[in-house]
Amino acid sequence: MHGRGYLAFFVGICLTAWTCYFVMEEQQKLQVRAGFQRDTERVARDTQTRLQIYADSLHGMRGMYAVNDRIDRDHFHRFVSQLKIDKRYPGYQALQFVRMVPEANLPAFIEGVRREGYPGFHVHPASRRPLHYIIEYTEPMKGNENAFGLDLSALPPHLKALELGRDSGEIVATERITLAQDASGEPGFVARAPVYRNGTPLDTTAQRREALVGFVAIVFRVNALMREVIDPALLEHLHVRIEDGGFQNGKVPLPGSDTLLYDSDGRVETHQPRADTVPGLTAQTVLPVGQRNWIIKFEGRSGARYGRSQLPVVLIGVVGVIISALIAALLVANRRETDTRQGLEISLKELEHQKSQAEQARNDLSRVVATLKQAQTNLQTSEKMASLGALVAGVAHELNTPIGNSLLTATSLGDMVRDFERRMKEGGGLKRSALDALLADAAKACDIMSGSLTRAGDLITSFKQVAVDQASGQRRRFRLDEVLHDTLATYAAQLRRAACAVTVDVPADLMFDSYPGSVSQVLSNLIANALLHGFDGRESGMLTISARREGRDLVVLQLKDNGVGMTEVVLHKIFDPFFTTKMGQGGSGLGMNIVYNIVTGVLRGTIRVESVPAAGTSVLLVLPLSPARDTAQASA
Repeated sequence: MHGRGYLAFFVGICLTAWTCYFVMEEQQKLQVRAGFQRDTERVARDTQTRLQIYADSLHGMRGMYAVNDRIDRDHFHRFVSQLKIDKRYPGYQALQFVRMVPEANLPAFIEGVRREGYPGFHVHPASRRPLHYIIEYTEPMKGNENAFGLDLSALPPHLKALELGRDSGEIVATERITLAQDASGEPGFVARAPVYRNGTPLDTTAQRREALVGFVAIVFRVNALMREVIDPALLEHLHVRIEDGGFQNGKVPLPGSDTLLYDSDGRVETHQPRADTVPGLTAQTVLPVGQRNWIIKFEGRSGARYGRSQLPVVLIGVVGVIISALIAALLVANRRETDTRQGLEISLKELEHQKSQAEQARNDLSRVVATLKQAQTNLQTSEKMASLGALVAGVAHELNTPIGNSLLTATSLGDMVRDFERRMKEGGGLKRSALDALLADAAKACDIMSGSLTRAGDLITSFKQVAVDQASGQRRRFRLDEVLHDTLATYAAQLRRAACAVTVDVPADLMFDSYPGSVSQVLSNLIANALLHGFDGRESGMLTISARREGRDLVVLQLKDNGVGMTEVVLHKIFDPFFTTKMGQGGSGLGMNIVYNIVTGVLRGTIRVESVPAAGTSVLLVLPLSPARDTAQASA
């Protein structure tokens, strides 16, 4: 009988150990991985946002040349000073203008720069070739003297990127390079945008080659750039590594020291030993940078940020050991008692004690379940806030271009007026052609500023309506086509980057008395889902949104795309919380679960999803024009 007691104790210990392991795994899935995913998405998003800001600055510099392609060194210096990038977005090394100089014009070019106040100017390294790409302007000059006069045509990595940018007309980045002005040997890269002569056709590659004037460029040291993007405290818990994945249409280079752009282990200064990597806590994302791919790899470090709470595990372990010991003691005690009545009484007491312990264990497990449900609720709230954050980021990005264009145009218009005023004061007469040219340029600048500011005003109006509806959650009367228009306006940047064409067929007479914020949230999640999953790996796509009245009180709203579609397994689990096919790549698994809860709970409607692999996906919503009011819905 002692053997049976030991066996029962051993079985109880095994069950307790399995329960502890199950709780630890659930913590790993819900808490640790969710926190790690938020951190990696934030680093990737912040890096992309910062690089996009610099790309917009390059577009602005190129826009200055589009207004007036006769920009001298003083104009370039004043324009860069007005940008104030070093104060608003530090992390770059220099802003430059690279001049394309044919071999026959090289002596005249060198003499011209020397007359500007640089008698010691020379082109280096010296070489003879049909075309030279020479760094003519660099701001700031201090600390970048070695780059002044550098002939990029003699450097193969630079020449390859320059020729690609010249032929494509787009911003292009170099591979990992060592900057000429940086003696430390740290990794760097240069992003450049081509500048063409005004008034020349640019439809073909040959025309672009013929019209090329030069390039505007921003020079980066990657370590300095990432110091401005990533919070140093986060790097104590997160290892970040960035590798160059080559041109987007080219061959992917083998990883090595020549492709390593950034490694956070070499940048964190600490006297504490480096913690071990948490098993399974890794992620990877690909970031497009100037027609190249950056591969960002993440590893989570064990510690307080990605650690597990030990209290539930300890409670379960203690309760399990106690119950196992009680069961074993009961079996042993029953054998030792010879009197049936006395043995029965002892058994009843032991069972009562066991029941009390089991009840305590049940209460402890209930608290653990409540904690896990609270974590799920917090993740759903975080998903909604992340959606609103993405909305704000998209609108901010859209506003940056028209406002930046207006600022650049206003600056150039001011320069032209001051130049005209100087010429008038100098006397000597004024030609009618000069006055006509000034008036034409002024009219063109006014048209640019008017169009840009009108675009910015429309975006702000759409964003205000969508943001107020989603934040307040109030019920009001609204037209479905207006809510759809405002929601699509906030996703204009993402749809344009994905080359997604949108077709809308929604009548203007669909008047709802419902919750516009909830309708906008559903539309936002479905559009974002199509961009993230439906068009993954495709260069373009088509999204069709239509609505029709069904009966007197119902509206059928359909969103249909021609994306990659879904398998039967994915379609069966699409509304399950935490289910996603993009784990570690930007998907949380809560988007469609939130859509289902809003449609069936708040809007009192139904939702159905149909999909065939490689044939697209169709989401069909049936919504009442005026959902019933009740207490639960008011609380929601």
